[in-house]
Amino acid sequence: MLASTSNLTSGTPAMVLNFLKTSYTNVKQALTKTGSLLGNKVRALFQGTVSEETLEQLEQLLYEADLGMSYAQELTALVRTRLQQNPHLDSDALLKELRLEICNHLQVNTPLTNMSTTSPNVILVVGVNGNGKTTSVAKLALRYQSAGKSVLVAAADTFRAAATEQLETWAQRLNIDIVKGLPQSDPAAVAFDALTAAKARHSDVVIIDTAGRLHTKVPLMQELEKIKRTCRKIVPDAPHETLLVLDATIGQNAVDQAKIFNQFTPLTGLILTKLDGTAKGGAVLAIQRKLGLPVKFIGVGEGAEDLQPFDPKAFVDALFE
Repeated sequence: MLASTSNLTSGTPAMVLNFLKTSYTNVKQALTKTGSLLGNKVRALFQGTVSEETLEQLEQLLYEADLGMSYAQELTALVRTRLQQNPHLDSDALLKELRLEICNHLQVNTPLTNMSTTSPNVILVVGVNGNGKTTSVAKLALRYQSAGKSVLVAAADTFRAAATEQLETWAQRLNIDIVKGLPQSDPAAVAFDALTAAKARHSDVVIIDTAGRLHTKVPLMQELEKIKRTCRKIVPDAPHETLLVLDATIGQNAVDQAKIFNQFTPLTGLILTKLDGTAKGGAVLAIQRKLGLPVKFIGVGEGAEDLQPFDPKAFVDALFE
């Protein structure tokens, strides 16, 4: 059975504290642009007299951070109510109210909760080209390898030769088993071979990289369903997790992508990448809120270790730093 975040952070209190500090630091560094936008500007906004115009500016700030219009309006309404109840609240107190409100609505992250008690555990990774999907597969493999699990990756993106080459390079670098197929071969056949090999080798985890299908292309989306059916011929309850990789820089468009993917292959969670290259970290909040799907991991850099379990409190603290 795969380790959850609690397994990955087990150990002495000092070790756990160090992990949490490191996670917060990495997220904070990734969200420098957004944090500056929200934290500093919200504080500056409430230095003087708070008027209705001030609240409109707050709503605009939240919207620019890509929380979405409805959520920005809802949070602004909360601040308005709090000020009516206590007109003397300062900027730090108002920021605290915002943090608490957002944390209360975020789902607690329990990575890979649908894991089977039998091996191998199968993780299907889907997403549009350019979202960082193949790299996320490799980083996810490293996380579980580091937790003492034997990992096999399947290069089922046979439509794009570069994807197989990229994953193969990662597999060699990390010393992780890989199963691949010929270019343009049946992705479901690659998945079948990967799960067959994983059972023979007693692998703990199989992570399947799929083609970067455009979410508007129905036949390609249906191919994902074929991969799932094929997996179940080898492991009846597979895939145990289906994770959608989304690019944080596309903001609200990510919500539309996730809705379509979820129709064809029900998702269990999200991996949000490229948070280190955007001033729109609020997309994490909007996506979780609108889709009801947990963000399980976030990408905070280009390094192999820069895939972090999503910690709602650490994320919100960094967002409003």
